Amino acid sequence: MTPIRIQGATLRYLGDSSAIFSGLEVTFEPATWTAILGPSGCGKSTLLRYIAGLLTDKVEFSATEFSPPLDVLAGQVAYMAQQDLLLPWLSVLDNVCLASRLNGKKVDVQTHQKALSLLKKVGLADKAASNPNDLSGGQRQRVALARTLMQDKSVVLMDEPFSALDAVTRYKLQALAANLLKDKTVLLITHDPQEALRLGEQILVMNGKPARLHSIAPPKQGIPRDIDGEFAAIQQSILEHLAGSHAKKLDVAELQGGSNDATR
Repeated sequence: MTPIRIQGATLRYLGDSSAIFSGLEVTFEPATWTAILGPSGCGKSTLLRYIAGLLTDKVEFSATEFSPPLDVLAGQVAYMAQQDLLLPWLSVLDNVCLASRLNGKKVDVQTHQKALSLLKKVGLADKAASNPNDLSGGQRQRVALARTLMQDKSVVLMDEPFSALDAVTRYKLQALAANLLKDKTVLLITHDPQEALRLGEQILVMNGKPARLHSIAPPKQGIPRDIDGEFAAIQQSILEHLAGSHAKKLDVAELQGGSNDATR
């Protein structure tokens, strides 16, 4: 795996003179969780969807560096959305195997065995034959996680995948995802500072018009982190920053006594 590097990036939607972001610079390191948070409409999901190759015919984009190129990156990316997007006419097992079907691959015994193994990892081996409509919200998101893992891509893009869940289910799924995706390059979009601090090995705040990214030194523990005094102090500082009306470079001395740059 190689880093995803974006330098001097500007993006605007076709027909819109205002840039969503401009001069954006960031590096996503391999096998690292990066959490990106910011206010609604700041461009977080737009950045993620562009990296996923979902906006190429809808936006104007320029950058001094974007590597690997989108056509190369396309074969390395799996996307997990806020909605589980399970197909109600397919069983849980067939939903996990969906990517193989869409790619024209034969869904054979070996494919089913791999899918069953992943369902076991997410604690749903006994639900393989069930209909998605018979599952709870947390169970459905675990199926979506298994479907994402089934694609076996090196880069996983997650757009607020746990935001609709209750607090306890969300906490459990965060831990499960951190364990199962530990060897992947994960980009997590979230509105929740606590989620960013629990899962982010790199934590970025996006805000401003046009938007810029600012980096926060994460807590020292490995992910998924437990809440402690350091965690709570940084969370409070993030909330204060997000409540501001304009983008500014973070005073990381207030956050944790140090500073770093989003491009590092």
